[in-house]
Parts: sequence; C-alpha cells; structure tokens
Amino acid sequence: MFSAADHAYMARALRLAERGMLTATPNPRVGCLLERDGVVVGEGWHERAGGPHAEAHALAKAGARARGATAYVTLEPCSHQGRTPPCADALIAAGVARVVAAMGDPNPLVAGRGLARLRAAGIETACGLCEDAARELNIGFVSRMTRGRPWLRLKAAASLDGKTALNNGRSQWITGADARRDGHRWRARACALLTGIGTVKDDDPQLNVRDIETPRQPLKVVVDSRLDISLAARVLEGAPLLVATAREDADKAAALSERGAEVLYLPNSAGKVDLPALLTELGRRGINEIHAEAGCKLNGSLVAAGLVDEYLLYLAPCLIGHDALGLFGLPELGDLGERRMLQIQDLRQIGPDIRLLARPRVD
Repeated sequence: MFSAADHAYMARALRLAERGMLTATPNPRVGCLLERDGVVVGEGWHERAGGPHAEAHALAKAGARARGATAYVTLEPCSHQGRTPPCADALIAAGVARVVAAMGDPNPLVAGRGLARLRAAGIETACGLCEDAARELNIGFVSRMTRGRPWLRLKAAASLDGKTALNNGRSQWITGADARRDGHRWRARACALLTGIGTVKDDDPQLNVRDIETPRQPLKVVVDSRLDISLAARVLEGAPLLVATAREDADKAAALSERGAEVLYLPNSAGKVDLPALLTELGRRGINEIHAEAGCKLNGSLVAAGLVDEYLLYLAPCLIGHDALGLFGLPELGDLGERRMLQIQDLRQIGPDIRLLARPRVD
C-alpha cells in the first residue's frame, strides 16, 4: 500500500513534528511535508497553540507548487474551526492530489471527518503509515482525547537494591549528573510536574526544568492532603503551582493564592486527595502528559489507583541497604500471581546508570 518513498517522506514529517515537542501543548505535535514529482516543495510543523498548523506552514512555503502534490501529515488534518481554520479545507483549496496521514485524529471534533472531507473533494487519501511512531509522539494527547485524562509517566531514581532515599529522607544524589540531565529532558516534554508534600518537605525541590534549554516551564502540581505546604517552599517560585488538597482552609488557601498558587479541593472518602479526580481535572485543563517525581507513598498510591501509564526508572550501580526507603509503598502480596507485570519498552545506559522505560503489561 505504501512505497519506500512514502515511508521516507513520512519519516521526515515525524521529525518535523518532534520540533514542536516542547511548545505545541495542549495541541498535538504535528508535522507536514508536501512532495510533487519527487521534490519536497513545502514542509512545516505545529509550533504552538493558536499558531498556524503544520499543514498551513507547509502550504505557505509551497505556494502554487502545492497543486498536484502529495501531503504527508503525521495526524489527520482537522476539519473544524478552532483558533485556526480547518486544515482539510486549506489542502482542498491548494489543490493537493493526495493526502497520507500517519494516524486518525482521536479528537471527537475530527475523528475521521478530516479525511472524509478530503475524499469528498476528490482527493486520494491513505491513513496508517508509521502509525505507531505517530501515536508515541502524541501519546498524551491521545490519552486525553480517548480517556479524559493525561498520560502519567512516573520517574524514580534508585539503587540496585531498589532504594530511593535514606530513612531520614535524603536522596540527593543517588544517580549521576548524566541521568539527572536526561530526567530533565523528560520533564521538559511534560505539561505538568507532579510530586507529593513529603518530597516538598524532605527535599524542598524547585520542581522545574533545569540543566537543559526549554522555552517554557510545566505546571507544578503538589498533592498535599492536609495543606501542610510551607509558604517559604521553593516550589512556589517560578512556574504556576496547583496544590491539590483534601482539607478546606480558607486562610491558608488565600495565603497561597497571594504567592501565585491555586488550591484545588478534591477529597476522597478516606480524607485523602482523590487522585483519579485530580487527573481528570488536569485533563480538562488541557494537560497531555504528567511527569511524576514523588516519594514511595504517593508512588504507591498512583500505582494502586491504576494511574501510572509509564515507568521511567534510573538505576544506579550502588547498594544502600534494607532499611532505606523503597520505590513504591504498596501492600505485601500474598501470592506472586498478584504481582503487577510490566513490559520493558527501552533499556539503555546513561552515564554510569541504567535507564529503564516500562509500561504495565496488558495480556
């Protein structure tokens, strides 16, 4: 169905889409390439929400040369009027002869309508070329559109015996500088960084992107059931902060508001923060990817609630000891058949440390 040239052009479109990795949110990362008679006549990518879509950039560069061309786009062209006009209409008006999409748009406002509009205009369409790669690029957007909540990636650094901190809470630094810098690259692609009040108390983190260049800082989210956060905590500095709590305290909420933080009251029946409700609210706010860096208690709660979509684990070549703090605060199992199975997606060495990327296994 697809030729070697089709694959090559779509691979280029995917590389273009990656240029919007840090800036396209809450929109998807999309790339577009226009080819006619074996020559690339235009290309572009979606840079930021509210700006021109990838197709518009590519068409503007191609001009009249777009007529009769094939458009390779990493996501089905939109068919609705948002902050920008429908891309399907722009492709039709430009006179392209063929449109190849890597994947359909999971947004219910599109969901096949873009390709249908192109076909109705007599344009040849095809979909599914490099679909897996396109889906991975926008895994958070797909999650938000199909599940109503962001993709949650849980990052942790541990020793080879699975310990993340000493009993006194000290954890800086278990892994080396290369692994920490790599972790900040993953932070940068996220829309929100999430941690718990325990980590805020123990480490007083900035919870931001450092060590690498970034055009923006993600939203900070702290899970703090009792609203214990100090008004002097460093997490209050810089990017906006959302504090999710189960305790109503108007005076503390007002004080936090003066520091630029928003307090979100989301209690569950146990008097803790309702984590599924928190993720739903973040999805409603346009958050595609969450990068969680927390202690064993919140890590365990996220796992137990079935909210962790991906594990980003850095393992250092050292041993800390039995009584140190572990990765996940989960109850002891009575049978090995109850264990949570993971599927390793990637395994590589980062400096002296090992980086493991895994997802819950679906049998």
